[in-house]
Amino acid sequence: MYDRLAPIRPRVRSGLERAFAADHTPHEVAASFAFGVFFVAMPTAGTALALFALIGYFVERASRLALVATLVVFNPPVKWAVYGASFWLGSHLLGPVSGASVADVSLSSGLDILLRQLVGNTVLAAVLAVVGYAVTLQLARLHHRRQRSASPAGAAESRSDDARPDVPS
Repeated sequence: MYDRLAPIRPRVRSGLERAFAADHTPHEVAASFAFGVFFVAMPTAGTALALFALIGYFVERASRLALVATLVVFNPPVKWAVYGASFWLGSHLLGPVSGASVADVSLSSGLDILLRQLVGNTVLAAVLAVVGYAVTLQLARLHHRRQRSASPAGAAESRSDDARPDVPS
């Protein structure tokens, strides 16, 4: 098996090195993560990876690593919990559906259940995106400061944490 993967390894390695070496401001990383959180938390039927690939290709300021990180964070068990919480929240906001429970949620369960699922999911995804942005922004700023203080030239720089690394201030 390792022999079959040998031709692919250099491409994968160079791709990962480019992703980690990419220069993004803390805001760009946090915004990319927040967008990813919002999109992945919604019932998108697995289209997130394709969308993130397109965004990563066409949007220079998007952090590919932050987008992919949302796929890792929102793995299937987490998504199931998000969908359950979404139905609960939607039912709390719009009122319960008589005779329906969290176990009954599916597309064939009716418009009332689907509406509660989507409303709850949208609200929950927005809240998770805002929280994800705030947490990621703080972590990215901390990482940025550590990198600058570790480099000899970084200590002399007066640029703010949110300045583009490749554009002089």
